[in-house]
Amino acid sequence: MLIAIPADIEDKDSLISGSFGRAPFYYVYNDETKEGYFVSNQGEKAQGGAGVKAATGILEQEIDVLITPQLGENAFEVLKAANVKLYKSIEDTLINNMISLKKSKLDKLSDIHKGHHGH
Repeated sequence: MLIAIPADIEDKDSLISGSFGRAPFYYVYNDETKEGYFVSNQGEKAQGGAGVKAATGILEQEIDVLITPQLGENAFEVLKAANVKLYKSIEDTLINNMISLKKSKLDKLSDIHKGHHGH
């Protein structure tokens, strides 16, 4: 299983990013190999549609699970159509969010917003 989580810096011990679409990076963790790596977010500097571009980049990584604080409705629809499981992050490090997921301590994501169109 591949898990992705938005990150502001390339450090697995850093706090989770507050943004899905505008996060500079995603930490991708392979639950089977116990290895992780960072990928750049394609949507970070997009004029518009950052969430959809970010979601498309996540799908290119063949992600099974996304942990994020919130999600815009367009990105939600892209990820939902690809059967990506969505979980609400906690305000903690990337690693601690992964651990919380493994211990079934994260809730399913329900914080879907209209998006930040034009911002």
